Amino acid sequence: MINKNTKEIWFVTGSQHLYGEEALRKVAVNAEVVADSLSGEAGMPVQIIYKPIVTTPEEIRATCSAASNDESCIGLITWMHTFSPAKMWISGLNCLTKPVCHLHTQFNRDIPWGEIDMDFMNLNQSAHGGREYGHMMTRMRIQRKVIVGHWEDAGVRRQLADWAGVAAAWDEMQHLKVVRFGDNMRYVSVTDGDKVEAERVFGISVNTHGVGDLVEVIQKVTESEVDALCRAYADDYSLSPDLVVGGSQRGSLREAARIEIGLRRFLEEGGYAAFTNTFEDLHGMAQLPGLATQRLMADGYGFGAEGDWKHAALVRVLKVMGQGKSGGTSFMEDYTYHFDPAGARCLGSHMLEICPSISCEKPGCEVHPLGIGGKADPVRLVFNGAQGPAINASLVDLGNRFRFLVNNVESVAIPEEMPNLPVARVLWDAKPSLAVAAEAWIQAGGAHHTAFSFDVSSEQVEMLAEMAGVECVFIDQGTELRSFKQDLRLGEIYYGIRGL
Repeated sequence: MINKNTKEIWFVTGSQHLYGEEALRKVAVNAEVVADSLSGEAGMPVQIIYKPIVTTPEEIRATCSAASNDESCIGLITWMHTFSPAKMWISGLNCLTKPVCHLHTQFNRDIPWGEIDMDFMNLNQSAHGGREYGHMMTRMRIQRKVIVGHWEDAGVRRQLADWAGVAAAWDEMQHLKVVRFGDNMRYVSVTDGDKVEAERVFGISVNTHGVGDLVEVIQKVTESEVDALCRAYADDYSLSPDLVVGGSQRGSLREAARIEIGLRRFLEEGGYAAFTNTFEDLHGMAQLPGLATQRLMADGYGFGAEGDWKHAALVRVLKVMGQGKSGGTSFMEDYTYHFDPAGARCLGSHMLEICPSISCEKPGCEVHPLGIGGKADPVRLVFNGAQGPAINASLVDLGNRFRFLVNNVESVAIPEEMPNLPVARVLWDAKPSLAVAAEAWIQAGGAHHTAFSFDVSSEQVEMLAEMAGVECVFIDQGTELRSFKQDLRLGEIYYGIRGL
């Protein structure tokens, strides 16, 4: 999805000339050790690049300006090794356009009780140097991530890796192209929105192609290409008997392969990383793309059903954010409830398009009737979702602004077989309870579509929202409805004023 070697986060260390050249040499050596160590961390999604220490307003501005203009740089980790007077940072921060993480650490973990002297104190001043720098960031109203702790601590490194993943996702958002094949589902509100404002706020470019443009590419797919992909299907999935060679529905599988090859080619040639379609606009297509969509999502593409470009973009962004992790991210829809007093649950699914990255088993590849769309019965992957903590995230257009909404959930085992439900599905326990979570979601105007992820945390979505300057609302174990509704009212005031 992203090449680790093409994206960088710059490690920038602040100091000053007050303490002499020998102290500055030690600062530089220490900073390079920290940067190289962090870059070598196994879970770090991009390279951490050491940059020469900055000691004057001119050096700070030059570094911030260079970062803003370097396409490979997706953010800065800043560390005040000594005391770096904050007025030196004003000009540089004013021209900086990349996300910032303030690492509030120090080179040594422990105080050397028996040897500490004033030279040591002058060299290791992060405790108050970071506060001076933090004051200026706050005064300038600059959103940033603050991480406190020793740089060798595993928890600090996890936070840095999570932030780096968000920075990569924000960079992806700035360049993301979403193609819509046809319009959104008729009369539906939440799947549409202000595409111009989305590009201004997030950088997402959303444009439409007629389905005929896609059909033209699909029709050029060769039989040998279809043969090869059908062999891959047989290797990757459990084909139902009617889809194997000689089976009664083998032609349907070949058509699904043809659609996948053409759709993938269209996306690659257009530079699109996310797409939508709708069952109401399939002119010239033999079947709704089910298998193709599922496989493209598994390869990192974003998808939104019924023209839902916001969640197509969000799925792609969360996949970039969680790159390197193994839990999976998928387009999702709250489908039906299980109101058992012993444990209410929500069954998430869709007609066809759930990503196999969240499967707990080898998916079955099957063809079944689809009662809408007026086309041939489509091929799809059928499976149960994995278990464990996850999030459902939504991006909604409120008319005057955007809102991220996140619900923490626990995916649980599906207790019984569902032989008559021929779709991929996942069952979850919504926190703090289904009743509270559903009411809070509805009060917040959340969509019926979401991006479901085992890989991305609610904290990471919050970081993304802060980078964008957009509200983020959480529904989790601590949610209490009276306070939640009050928070929505306060958010309406704060973000409404901010948008003026």
